[in-house]
Amino acid sequence: MSGKDHPRTPTPAGTGRRLPLLMALACGVSVANVYFPQALIPLVARDFGIAPATAAVLATVTQLGYAVGLFLLVPLGDRLPRRPLITGLLAVTSAALLAAGLAPAFGPLLAAGTVVGMATVVPQLLLPMAAGLVGPDRRGSVIGTLQAGLIGGILLARAFGGVLGEHLGWRTPYLVAAALTALLAVVLVVSLPATAPAVQDRYPTLLVDTLRMLRDERQLRRSVFFQVTVFGGFSAAWTALALLITGPRYDMGTQAVGLLALIGAGSMFCAPAAGRWVDRFGADRVNLWCVLAALAAAAVLTTGLLGGAAGLVGLAVGLLLLDVAVQCGQVANQARVFALRPEARSRLNTGYMTCAFLGGSAGSWLGAHAFAALGWGAVCGLVAIAACLASAGYPAGRPRRPGERAGQPQPTSTAR
Repeated sequence: MSGKDHPRTPTPAGTGRRLPLLMALACGVSVANVYFPQALIPLVARDFGIAPATAAVLATVTQLGYAVGLFLLVPLGDRLPRRPLITGLLAVTSAALLAAGLAPAFGPLLAAGTVVGMATVVPQLLLPMAAGLVGPDRRGSVIGTLQAGLIGGILLARAFGGVLGEHLGWRTPYLVAAALTALLAVVLVVSLPATAPAVQDRYPTLLVDTLRMLRDERQLRRSVFFQVTVFGGFSAAWTALALLITGPRYDMGTQAVGLLALIGAGSMFCAPAAGRWVDRFGADRVNLWCVLAALAAAAVLTTGLLGGAAGLVGLAVGLLLLDVAVQCGQVANQARVFALRPEARSRLNTGYMTCAFLGGSAGSWLGAHAFAALGWGAVCGLVAIAACLASAGYPAGRPRRPGERAGQPQPTSTAR
């Protein structure tokens, strides 16, 4: 660790509890830009005269761009004042969304989508910022609040994209998102507190530190493994869902994908509770519950093969379970990560989220190709395999308690 690290600035006076709510809203609005294109895949394919599996590359490159942006840009949160960094990235995102909405061909759309993904890393700058503004006893709760905003953005984005796209064309969601993102940048300029950089290291050193932390911090690697596997299954299911719903088995529009996403948005209310569970029981136990929920989701999602009303109900319940598993697991994982090294939270989050979205990108690619080759049943199998792999990351011994680090002596008292 560099000798140039210095303590993070104390909590700004007067931020109270409203600032985390505003930050949660900002997380939701910005992260939606990565996810609403998933509901537009059939419309993009029809407009450009390409196969749906080819159009699904739009979702993949957007997530890959997000992974690249996480690795290259989020470490700057430890080196630069976060407020101008966050608002500058929102301005770039708005311009890229505008370019995507005006794209004359599929190639330029892919290029603009990649830039959107790269610049839409604002939530991963806001999360470590929020974690540094509260004490350890409230960290899980505040992370849960921001995670609820993320969940709302992820799931409502599909409804936003599906409904607007169905009625006004696939370009409209991009243009509306460009305006909303620009407005968000203005609001955050005047609302976010000023924070001092945590380190003075040069940019290449920050990137090397991120890789070094992935090598040295076992708890970081455990969080990465949990999220890569479960989030990969999540991305596979949601990418293939639009192809299933608009295909011959259901023959419905992208609006139906958006409505299913609205049902799944119920999981956003679980994230603050998950934060409290992490504060009380520890991240390991919450991760185990999430793995079990993902396995249950894989089983329930197979009812989508029935078609009709019964299939739609099964899809809604299964997706809700899967959403709860991914989002509550995210709260547990990030609470574990942010407790490791306070002066390096942005770099720790960089390593964690970069790997998570590489897993999500792989899941999107696998989901689209599994559906094209073998159908929805194969996609459900992918979700089940991902959950089984995630279970391998659960510790064999006693689950770690909140705030307990690896190698820390265990309490000898058996009192409850």
